[in-house]
Amino acid sequence: MRKTWIAAVACALSFGLAACGGSAPSGAAGGAGEGGVSPEGTIKIGSLHALSGAAAADGQQMDNGAKLAVEAINNAGGIAALGGAKLELLSADTQGKPEVGQSEAQRLVQEGAIGLVGAYQSAVTANVSAVAERNKVPLVIDVSSADSILEQGYKYSFRVQPSSTVLGTQAANYLTEVSTAAGAPAKTVAILHEQGPFGSAIRDSFTAEAQELGMTVGPAIAYDAASVPDLTTQMTQVKAAGVDVLVVAGYYRDGVLAAQAVQTVQPGVDAVYGVANGAFDLAQFPAEVGAAGEGFFDSNYHSDMTKPEMQELAKLYTERYGDTIRTGAVLSYDAVRVIAQALQTAASADPTAVRDAIASGEVDTLLASNGPIAFDEKGENRNAIPILMQVQDGTIRQVHPDSFAEAAPVYPAQPAPAAR
Repeated sequence: MRKTWIAAVACALSFGLAACGGSAPSGAAGGAGEGGVSPEGTIKIGSLHALSGAAAADGQQMDNGAKLAVEAINNAGGIAALGGAKLELLSADTQGKPEVGQSEAQRLVQEGAIGLVGAYQSAVTANVSAVAERNKVPLVIDVSSADSILEQGYKYSFRVQPSSTVLGTQAANYLTEVSTAAGAPAKTVAILHEQGPFGSAIRDSFTAEAQELGMTVGPAIAYDAASVPDLTTQMTQVKAAGVDVLVVAGYYRDGVLAAQAVQTVQPGVDAVYGVANGAFDLAQFPAEVGAAGEGFFDSNYHSDMTKPEMQELAKLYTERYGDTIRTGAVLSYDAVRVIAQALQTAASADPTAVRDAIASGEVDTLLASNGPIAFDEKGENRNAIPILMQVQDGTIRQVHPDSFAEAAPVYPAQPAPAAR
């Protein structure tokens, strides 16, 4: 069953590539043969993620997703337009540090990578995108939302997931729609966010749209996601503000800390509402925090679990790695497929030719979206959207908009108190 599905998906990709029917940069010479194909007949793609440190669980998932995509494409015969050349994934550990991501990206290019995928934390991706631009090697960003990454005028960086502006703006609209439909419109909101480019950009875009919609936003409380030991002090500030809704933008570890602090402090909000939160829409989250996370929302990019292909990939991932697949892994899977289709379309592994094919191509996605992956002139995926999810009875359910909903949203959803 597993091999059949891999071949089916990759063959479908190959047919799509066929229907779509220069020289390497100085840094890319190492390990690469003519046209970016190594003497062994492989084409190298670099995968840059945090494989150690606070975000290691997410980084390892994303690297695994990239590996599954490479495996699927190779099992289906490789890149037909290049004589069946196989893909080779070069994995690198950014440690979640911008300077390490930068040096590792340069190393992968020097080892012959003709394209890169990564890199999860926006601060890391900002440095990696600069390396990609300097070396004229395409970077397909799987996860990193900060608007500033693609505001540099770069030509070699492309983002699969929605930008911070899209994430924050749509999240504010979803909150208004869901709370108003429930007869309890959200009027006041506090924001708890990680202090880096990602959390700050989400704060700004959500705030701007929420204010346009008539909500009062504040306080906005920042924290260091890599080192914060707990969020009890910050949650006490939220409680003192007496707001209707608490918005939380951060990563997985700090998302768990937020849920624990909510349960301990009981801030008295109608809902805890994640915006691009790295925890609240993952199956691991309710399993880890239990009743503390019941009712939590998250407006985020997400795998579309109504698609049979996505259900099969989720099954394969669990069989292979003994874990539930996270959306980040699916984004990495799609990012590799973007590069693979570009190789086929260009009939070349020259990085500039691959870049041009990425810019003009379309690739079907396993994510909830408005259509296939297709990039605008800035490198943003014009069809990328978030959807709203909620923890209901310990399970993550898609609840809004109606076109993606598996269940109706429950609002208000006051957090449960700690058991006595």
